[in-house]
Amino acid sequence: MPSHRLTVLLATTLLAASCSPERPASRGPREVELPRPERPAACVEIPAGADLQAAVDAAAPGQALCLAPGTYDGPLQIEEAITLWGPGAVIRSQGKGSTVRLDAPGRLLGLTVDGSGGRFDKLDAAVRVQAEDALVEGLTIRNATFGILVERSKRVTIRGNHVVGDRRKALGLRGDGIRLWEAHGCLIEGNLVEASRDMVIWYSTDTTLLENTVVDGRYGSHLMYSHRSHVLRNRYVGNTVGVFVMYSREVDLRENLLADSAGAAGIGLGVKESGNLDVVRNLFVHNTIGAYLETSPLQQDDHNLFEENVFRLGETGVVFHSSQHRNVFRRNSFRDNFAVVRVEGGGDALGVTWDGNDYDDYAGYDLDGDGIGDIPYEQRRLSSDLLARTPSLEFFRGSLTLALVDAASHALPLVKPTLVLRDESPRMAPLPIEVVRGN
Repeated sequence: MPSHRLTVLLATTLLAASCSPERPASRGPREVELPRPERPAACVEIPAGADLQAAVDAAAPGQALCLAPGTYDGPLQIEEAITLWGPGAVIRSQGKGSTVRLDAPGRLLGLTVDGSGGRFDKLDAAVRVQAEDALVEGLTIRNATFGILVERSKRVTIRGNHVVGDRRKALGLRGDGIRLWEAHGCLIEGNLVEASRDMVIWYSTDTTLLENTVVDGRYGSHLMYSHRSHVLRNRYVGNTVGVFVMYSREVDLRENLLADSAGAAGIGLGVKESGNLDVVRNLFVHNTIGAYLETSPLQQDDHNLFEENVFRLGETGVVFHSSQHRNVFRRNSFRDNFAVVRVEGGGDALGVTWDGNDYDDYAGYDLDGDGIGDIPYEQRRLSSDLLARTPSLEFFRGSLTLALVDAASHALPLVKPTLVLRDESPRMAPLPIEVVRGN
């Protein structure tokens, strides 16, 4: 798995790169050496090519089967709490249905699962789990429609797996790398998911996403009706959207890297009708939109907190759509972006609490040397106002035309731009990237 040092190097490289919205060329699967799950102490040896379903059916609850390196035919259904261990063992789909079904609190360790059926309506998956307290660890999954599917389950752990989608297909025609549906109290930790459609967490409460890497997909993680979720120290790079939170409350997003969500639909973090979010110490780099908030928070007693996040090299740091109240932005850093804030449809973000953020276009001073600007920061840009009111002008974003509009509005202020935001205590120095400790 990529280390934190590798992630820091990636973030630094992106910071030094240009802001071109073009996506990188498609890459092949990464060569990844997964941690080898520990071999069970007592194990029944299964030779390569054996009838694996018969061996599983004959195993007693609590027993471990150790598969020799080689190929085994699927599909396989596990209905007892047994352990299947097999680095070097490949369970191969016959092209129909899900390849491995785990319907008991068993353990799948170190296997490779190759392929699945191709039906989206049947949710054909490499591994399909419907159980409590199951463990899927150290698997390599390839050539499958869906990677790991967990449904109507509790306390399932998905750890240290490598799920590879099919880059030859359009994003919308790929299956999800990891998908949770009505799965509660689950831990998704240390996985590498690449070239899949989404990582889906739907109707699933108390989920923890910890130190995963999701690259070259559509939604790095898509949470919907998934309350009390924790998204911690993950790395989302080159996805259309890093994380999208919909209809969810009490979600903690902390110390994540959300980078290179470029293109017209690129969003680092999207939030729709969700409240009581804590978005803390995340690094947003080279996204078309860093954070997008729509009708959030929804409930009158909810709020959202954005604190100590770094927004760099994006077109717009934060975009609001009917979300200009009960959002707090405190000690964030906005540097090297085309615009700090945009409000869709015009209007302003004066109802948002802006407190102690730093801005690279702040033109104030600090005579008393306390590190806080002596005059408020205000965003007034005629070009941003025009873009918010007339989206078709996005065609001219970054062009000399809009630059001249801003220059003319300052030199000859015949039209006073709308005041979009006001921060009474802007910080003079940028927030160090090192504050985002998870990256």
